Amino acid sequence: MTTVEDEDSAKIKDNNDDESNNAEKDDTQEHDEKKPETVTEDSRDGIDIAENKPHDNSDASADKELQKDGELMNNKDGNPKLEEEIKEYKHDSPSDNKSAASTENESTDQAPKDGCKENVGVKRSSNVKIFDKVKHDDLGLPMVGELISEEVDEEPIDEEEKKRVVGYTFDGEKYSYKEKPSVIEEREGKIEFRVVNNDGKRDSLIILTGLKNIFQKQLPEMPKAYITRLVFDRSHVSIAVIRKPLTVVGGITIKPFESHHFAEIVFCAISSSEQVRGYGAHMMNHLKTFVRGMMDIQYFLTYADNYAIGYFKKQGFTKEITLPKRVWMGYIKDYEGGTLMQCSMLPKIRYLDAPKILSLQRAAILRKIRSVGHSHVIRPGLVQFKNENFKPMNPLDIPGIKHAGWTKETDELAKQPKRSPVYPIMLTLLTEMQNSPSNWPFLQPVNKKEVPDYYEVIAEPMDLSTMEVKLENNAYETLDDFIYDCRLIFNNCRQYNGESTTFYKNANKLEKVLINKLKDYPEYSQYCDMLQQDK
Repeated sequence: MTTVEDEDSAKIKDNNDDESNNAEKDDTQEHDEKKPETVTEDSRDGIDIAENKPHDNSDASADKELQKDGELMNNKDGNPKLEEEIKEYKHDSPSDNKSAASTENESTDQAPKDGCKENVGVKRSSNVKIFDKVKHDDLGLPMVGELISEEVDEEPIDEEEKKRVVGYTFDGEKYSYKEKPSVIEEREGKIEFRVVNNDGKRDSLIILTGLKNIFQKQLPEMPKAYITRLVFDRSHVSIAVIRKPLTVVGGITIKPFESHHFAEIVFCAISSSEQVRGYGAHMMNHLKTFVRGMMDIQYFLTYADNYAIGYFKKQGFTKEITLPKRVWMGYIKDYEGGTLMQCSMLPKIRYLDAPKILSLQRAAILRKIRSVGHSHVIRPGLVQFKNENFKPMNPLDIPGIKHAGWTKETDELAKQPKRSPVYPIMLTLLTEMQNSPSNWPFLQPVNKKEVPDYYEVIAEPMDLSTMEVKLENNAYETLDDFIYDCRLIFNNCRQYNGESTTFYKNANKLEKVLINKLKDYPEYSQYCDMLQQDK
């Protein structure tokens, strides 16, 4: 049946088609002699997957380059068990010609197995086998609520933000959480996460070459031949973020030690132009899902540089190593200047559903707070403020104040300053020094056993870890106190070590880092002059 609206829409569409056809004819006449080049499947294969730079479009040339990159490791014996596990995890991706609407309709007909009905409606393709293998009952997850498609009260700013918001109702209250752009792109089929190793197949070699290029670009201090050897090592496994058809965005390379129940994260990097869309976190969640479902592994170990520590902390890694040294010592590579970090995977957590789980936990906590408190009660405003000549009133007479636990004593405590006014500046300066590559001699106090006479020469020793403790304990009332300790670090090093030593040079480099950061605060420029005079 055709309605009036359908007929009007059809007329408008016909008019638009006529205008479009006329415009195309004019454009064809103008550019009749010069036709644009077309991109074929063969030419698409001739795109550099790491940096999107065109090169030789012939398949023979591409195969030759891939063979050159992987020839070092192609002669090694494969691990049949490992290849079989990866093949089991791999699956066919949805057809490119399948419409997004049909994909959404098919997936929404099937309810998730954990009893939560998502309004996003599309099941992630890259972990179907894992989720089918590990059922909700096996995980023992508590049933805390049911996700229901709901309109979010606050309208998102644009369509991209609107797509990220997932709303649901829990215990009669509306809640929402945001999905990362990488999750949206995976659901829409724009990217995929693929597990690969050096099995000799052409697609695998293309992906591994792309990973190698990204690792070499993002880790410039690492020898290129060393990166190539490990990426193409048949005992290593990689998970890659791929933008279709076959452009590598980033990835993680691991070396599993199943007999010791841990895996070493060898390389982890995302292309610098793609580091704002949540690929790193989503990639790590895919890795945890794959490893836990296909291998007997419960822990990750990795050496992180100063710039990667923050990322790994967000992914559940910690500097506290609980694994006995006999389990991992001698098995993993020790990197100078790196920080060893460990991640212990939780058996009852689905890491790909972590945002939903955390949001449900938050909803359950808020429900518990409402059951014992009155913070959710909305009270009317005070009528006294409507009168310009209102008299002061006892705060305890205000409805809700007493239930909130307010007293005069707590009010006095709240008025006391907790931090120095310059605390944010001092924290920024300390963080800048802690992130500097030249900080390694000054991270911890000097070991008296290694340098017996150090404390006889240096009267006031100082290091960055001691400064961090003092800053957190509010020991620095002014910026003068903070700069004084910074100068102690630099001057002590220059006093004890000769000018030609690495320690002396690193002290000058770290001091320069502090001076450059202080220039961001013109009101404290006098400290820059003070530090420069110490040299």
